This record gives sequence, structure tokens and C-alpha cells, in this order.
Amino acid sequence: MAKRKSGRDVHGIVLLDKRLGVSSNQALQEVRRLFNAKKAGHTGALDPLATGLLPLCFGEATKVSALMLDDDKRYQVTIQLGVMTDTGDSEGKIVAEMPMPALDDRRLQSCLQHFTGPIEQVPPMYSALKHQGKKLYELAREGKTVERQPRAITIYELHLLSVDAEAGQLTLDVFCSKGTYIRSLAEDIGHWLGTCGTVTALRRTKAGMFDLDQAYTLQQLQAMDFAQLQNTLIALDVPLQSIPDVSLSLEQAEKIKLGQRIVFSGGMAGQVRIYSPEAFLGLGEILLDGKLAPKKLFHLDSQST
Repeated sequence: MAKRKSGRDVHGIVLLDKRLGVSSNQALQEVRRLFNAKKAGHTGALDPLATGLLPLCFGEATKVSALMLDDDKRYQVTIQLGVMTDTGDSEGKIVAEMPMPALDDRRLQSCLQHFTGPIEQVPPMYSALKHQGKKLYELAREGKTVERQPRAITIYELHLLSVDAEAGQLTLDVFCSKGTYIRSLAEDIGHWLGTCGTVTALRRTKAGMFDLDQAYTLQQLQAMDFAQLQNTLIALDVPLQSIPDVSLSLEQAEKIKLGQRIVFSGGMAGQVRIYSPEAFLGLGEILLDGKLAPKKLFHLDSQST
């Protein structure tokens, strides 16, 4: 007989301000223990070097984590020019050093304009992408390099926050699409400026609809009792607000909960959020024949204390 997972049925999203030097999974497990939650996951890992906004999903909220991975992100990054490392950040081994260019304002603004908009980016070797079933960072640790195909991404905004010409450091605000590697962007910016570059500091300030100023540090969460921790949980339908919603009767809701399609005359088609008179049920799709089909249902009947 399979062993049942111990812990509480906790459902919702906690916004964590991840501290420097820990992996995203380590940060997740620390918060999971505070809630004694049965099930938990995060939405897009931050490297140990990176800090900032890390949405953590508990219980049924883990079912929306894949959707949140597609969210746009915002970062503040500091780039050290004249240095290149094997990992693309200051945790790696220096593999090249080049003279630092003149950092006049016109040249910097031209550089930022060049990388703003739809661009192609080659993912770094130190990434979780797979090659023939093996993660790239595993190959990189073995000293191997494989060819990576460029991927289409979008840099919506790229702003210069500060420049230290003497030290050769740039601090940028980057608003980007999913799949953007800031380490690769730092290297590409260095190359465009006629040198090389590596990330020395990285902080995520926005993920989808969530901002860093909504997040809690581990220390803040540790200081809370369980009732206060419960109040930090964001309902799992909140990040789904861009999807149209439909309201059902109790009778319709019972059929949907049984996985049945129902006739729906709402005059729309496509993906929808489904609500009963009592609660959020999940996601469904209104088909061309006018029927509403359940696609991803959530079981929120119990949230033990």
C-alpha cells in the first residue's frame, strides 16, 4: 500500500523574496516546512546568485504553476564588463578577460535599443534545457559543450539604471518574455560593446501580475503563527484573472465536478474559469458545439489547520 504524504492540505500561493545563496528548491522546502504542507512547487527557478520574487504554490495551486511559467518577468541586473565566466555569472570560473570599452551615453543607449524588442538568444550551457535527455548544466559540469539553437524571446523594456565607468559595471532594468536568460543577455551586451560581460547581481522584481513589494522574506514568515501564515496565501485563481469566467448553477456545477460536459449558452468560446455559487471549480473550455467541458478541476474542499 502506498504511503500517504504527511502534512496539511494547504492550498494557495505565497510570494517569497528569495535570499542570496540558496537554490529555489531549498527556499521552497524551508517555506513548505513552515506550513507543514503536503504538496508544494515553485514557478520558475532562480539561481542561488539571484534574489527576489519567487512564487511558491501549495496544494492545488501547483496545478497552475505551469501556467505561471509562461508569465513575463522583470529583473534588475548588474553586469561586470571585461570578464567572462563559464557559468555567465560571478559564481563561475573566469574563462576570458578583455579591455573595457568607453561607456559613453550614446553608445550605451544604442546598445540597449539593439536588444529591445523581439530578438534571438542562444541559451547558456549552464541551464536546465536538455540535450539527448541530459540537462545542459550536467554536460557543462563534465566539461562538455554542445551546440544550442537560438530561441525567439522578447525584451519589452531595457533601461539603464546606473553606470560605473571606472569599474566597468552596468545596472539594468529588464522586462522580458518567458524563456529569457539574463546571463546570456549580459554576455551579448558585453560582446556588442566590444568586450565581454558576466552577471554579478540579479534580482527578480516582477513575475506576471505579482510584484516584489508583495513578497515576504523567510525571516518574516518564520515570525508568523499559523493563522498569520494562512493570511499570506493568495487564492489560486488570482493569477488566472486574464481568463474569462463563467458562473454555474449548483446543478451544473455538480455535473462539471463529475467530469461531465454541460450545455452552456454564454455566447463565448475558448478557455474559461468555472465558478459554482460557492467556490472556484477550475478551468474548462467552451466548445464550438456550445458545450462546456471541464479541463483542469481543483479540489479545495479541505484546508486543514
